[in-house]
Amino acid sequence: MTESKARHGLELSAIQDEHLSALSRGLIGSEVLRIAAEIRARVSQGQAICNLTVGDFDPHEFRPPDQLLAGVQTALANGHTNYPPSNGTLELRQAVTRFHAREFGLDYPVESVLVAGGARPLIYATYRALVDPGERVAYPVPSWNNNHYCYLTGAKGVPIEVRRESKFHATPEQVKALLPNIRLLALCTPLNPTGTAIDPDALTEICQAIVGENHRRHIHGQRPVFLLFDQVYWALEFDRPTPPCPPMLVPEVAPYTVMLDAISKSLAATGLRVGWSVASPAVTQRMSDLLGHIGAWAPRAEQIATAEFLDDAEAFHAFRAEMHQKLRARLDRLYRAFAAFKARGLPVEAVEPEGTLYLSAHIDLIGRSLDGARMENNEDIRKALLAGAGLAVVPFQAFGLAREDGWFRLSVGAVSIEAIERGMERLEAMLERVTA
Repeated sequence: MTESKARHGLELSAIQDEHLSALSRGLIGSEVLRIAAEIRARVSQGQAICNLTVGDFDPHEFRPPDQLLAGVQTALANGHTNYPPSNGTLELRQAVTRFHAREFGLDYPVESVLVAGGARPLIYATYRALVDPGERVAYPVPSWNNNHYCYLTGAKGVPIEVRRESKFHATPEQVKALLPNIRLLALCTPLNPTGTAIDPDALTEICQAIVGENHRRHIHGQRPVFLLFDQVYWALEFDRPTPPCPPMLVPEVAPYTVMLDAISKSLAATGLRVGWSVASPAVTQRMSDLLGHIGAWAPRAEQIATAEFLDDAEAFHAFRAEMHQKLRARLDRLYRAFAAFKARGLPVEAVEPEGTLYLSAHIDLIGRSLDGARMENNEDIRKALLAGAGLAVVPFQAFGLAREDGWFRLSVGAVSIEAIERGMERLEAMLERVTA
């Protein structure tokens, strides 16, 4: 007879934070995930909340393509459950080269393509492969997680404070002033958290400046400056069928550019974890070596299904159009509400949506009071919106911005239009109670 094992209560409190590494002690967790956890707890308690926090999709509102999901199931049924190659299956890497040729007119060799479990490992690998500890990385603020990647890799972050006037993107003048002293420039368009797209002329000028700077460095025997170009949201830009990317605009910048993409946002497939980078083969090889030790590869079945879907141009474009329709309906509803509130003299405004899941909203309540409580910063505003209107949003401070000026990200991937309608009704009632 097998004896039952007694369960033991384990005393684990002997290990405290001070016993851990300096890196882990100094690490700041994701502010967005912290806020999202707070919202989930409130929802579980039955509170009515319009959740505009996480950059994710509710599969009840945004389902990935049925063809992609069926492809995963077929691949699993056919026995594709073992390790994939550490740099990605050949089928997917070849499909990515065809995808880039079809969608952007760019001919990359298969040796340029690296596949990983979403874009995050690829961003980390880019930092690690190109930037030594202490070297400088420039990036706009607000932007997603560049400050944290700098910390993790020992790089020195150089935040570029951007404004609405440049659609929250770095200007060529800002970049040119920094280029002689940086190793990496990190850009994303359309931008998380703002949902705004960079002006093609500005991007062209930035790329030309990088090429010129690297020509100067080559003459002096110096290592080049690189461009990390995150285009995970390109397929969700509404008004341009083919948004610009650096090698399209300035082919000479291609050797110095690492471009990132993934199915997470374009195919509403955040949980399937398939992303890829395209870069110089020498850069790709070192990034691949790094990720080979980390084991951050995408599952084999998902890679096989993704390769098949990317090759189906008709299916990809049809799903892209569907995503545009559903996202635009939600973003436009938010934007119209904010425009109407502003027209009535209420202290809010929003930037007209250009794509992605995100709307940039200015909720100008700093120095004002709600029910006798004065709001002094964005966190006060965030809490007031949650308590007073059941509206959950993320301040730009979660994206590296130090300036407290009332700007927030509103994400629509996990809400219905009906939930937005109710949330805007509650926000209007709350704003009417705000006093100077």
